[in-house]
Amino acid sequence: MILKQIGLAALIFCACNCYSQIEYPASQISPALKTRANAVIRKMETIVDMRSDDNVVITVKKVVTVLNKNGDDEAETTLPYNKNTAIKYAKGIIYDAYGMTVGKFALNNFSDHSAVSSISLFEDDRVKRFAPTVLSYPYTISCEYEIRSKQNLMIPSWYASSTPDVAVEQNSYTFTSKPTDKIRIKAVNYKGEPTLVSNEKFKSQTWEVKNLPAFKAEPFAPSMSNYLTHVKIAPQEFNYYGHKGNYQNWEELGKWIYNDLIKDRQALSPVAVEEIKNLVVGINNDKDKARKVYEYVQKKTRYISVQIGIGGNQPMQASEVHQLSYGDCKALVNYTQSLLKVLDIPSWYCVVNAGDFKKDMEPDFASMNQGNHIILCLPFKSDTTWLECTSQDSPFGYLGNFTDDRTVLACTAEGGKILKTPALPTQMNLQDRKAELVLDVEGNIKGSLNTNFYGSQYDNYAQLINEPIKEQLKLLKKTYDIDNIDFDTFKFSQDKGSNPVTKENLQLSIQKYAPKTNNHIYLVLNTFNKKRNIPEVKNRTLPVFINRGYTDLDEIVYVLSEDLVIEVMPKDVEIKNSFGTYHVTVRKDDKKLVYNRKFVLNNGTYPADKYADFAGFISVVNSNDNMKAVFKSVSAKN
Repeated sequence: MILKQIGLAALIFCACNCYSQIEYPASQISPALKTRANAVIRKMETIVDMRSDDNVVITVKKVVTVLNKNGDDEAETTLPYNKNTAIKYAKGIIYDAYGMTVGKFALNNFSDHSAVSSISLFEDDRVKRFAPTVLSYPYTISCEYEIRSKQNLMIPSWYASSTPDVAVEQNSYTFTSKPTDKIRIKAVNYKGEPTLVSNEKFKSQTWEVKNLPAFKAEPFAPSMSNYLTHVKIAPQEFNYYGHKGNYQNWEELGKWIYNDLIKDRQALSPVAVEEIKNLVVGINNDKDKARKVYEYVQKKTRYISVQIGIGGNQPMQASEVHQLSYGDCKALVNYTQSLLKVLDIPSWYCVVNAGDFKKDMEPDFASMNQGNHIILCLPFKSDTTWLECTSQDSPFGYLGNFTDDRTVLACTAEGGKILKTPALPTQMNLQDRKAELVLDVEGNIKGSLNTNFYGSQYDNYAQLINEPIKEQLKLLKKTYDIDNIDFDTFKFSQDKGSNPVTKENLQLSIQKYAPKTNNHIYLVLNTFNKKRNIPEVKNRTLPVFINRGYTDLDEIVYVLSEDLVIEVMPKDVEIKNSFGTYHVTVRKDDKKLVYNRKFVLNNGTYPADKYADFAGFISVVNSNDNMKAVFKSVSAKN
């Protein structure tokens, strides 16, 4: 983990006198750029020199004025390095509000940390980090550094501004290469053309922006790459730590990945081959054989990040995974593919941009740095099956919200293929909850609650289900954040069949849940699943993006004490619009009050001016989720 603090001792203070040169006083910043900004990038220059494909030089000069403590992160400098990426130098100056020098720093003032995550076993990545400690605002920091990389397959993208609440006075990006180099470039949201300089020795292009006001992060916004100015670069011919190749499209890139990074890593020992063949004896169906292999891999292996081997993009040998019983996503997918190959079951090694926020591969711009995870695709004749090989718990053929509904690159001997993972539709992402609770004259409730989670909601309890009982209880109380709630018993189970479901069975009690005043009890009927309001946004500029839809069904039967009679019963509610639906019914059934709720949120993209309608819809849902029934205790004394 990167440490969060660096002391004053890390600075090398220099004596200042009345003859010191004034640089970047905060008073020179345009008032328009200070509006809604926590920091202002005064000047930034990024130069990428790729005239040597195995020694790419990246030079950055950045001057930023921090206006308040919320902008401190913009003053930090974090430089990654490893055995193939070297930091040649780093230095900088710190100025006060008036532009007077108050400190200087160099590379030896940076703290040094391992970049190994808690789930990594082998990883040679490290970072150097510098964060100034200041006593007053505003202040300005000027930093300059140079990084050299032994590869040009992955050229970092440039963003004119990538951080909310940060304005830009000037920012430029220059890419330099040999005149004969063939380069693919994608400039997004850039107005005009880059400045071109070319001669017999080099060719350079420069993109520059000036006076960009700070942008605000907006809830339910699309990916920032959709609306921010940025430039992506991919050389046609590349050198990747000694592995040379070339590509112009996804087909050629996928073929190179397979041929250079994968196919020679799939050998298994004769003993392993025989074990897999014996595993499926008596099974005639290829899909059932694949299921057996997948379950075998889940039981035998565990996920550990191993970021080594050709820049961390080549998997471990399949024979090593078989012997050691661990690997990262690349290794476990390669291993599973190797086992399936023994049984003549075809499969495809697929690169995906994983995460809860869906993000596709760009169909018109192939590049190596668009993916961050590997999954496996099995193209059976009757259907296409997808496997998450890093999970010891996922059902066969189930992709949750980490990799669902997005394009991926399948790497094959014939070439790369752009495929799409299955979507989890709104109706399938279902939480179905039923409860029966006894309400007594003191406002206490007690009873049973049973919930089934399907689709993307199948993983709602992923962090809880395999924990010890004490930890489960702690997490359960955090999930049901209700005062005085207690769980008498609780049980979780998972059905990993063709329609996977996580099941929750609880026996619970909540003391004093319903407030009592004199002889009246006020009961909020939606005990467990109230929808929270979303922030209001004035002058919305970005489209409204609902990443994933879902459906919640709630039925709560309140069994009333003999001493209670219903005095006020809420009316039914029904709302339907493009964002979703909300339907609530409340009915009396003898000595029972039955509350039914259905809430559906649709995924999709909507115009910016519809955000107020969306927020209003959620606000109405929130209000009705707090509807109350009023009961009177007939045995109470008036």
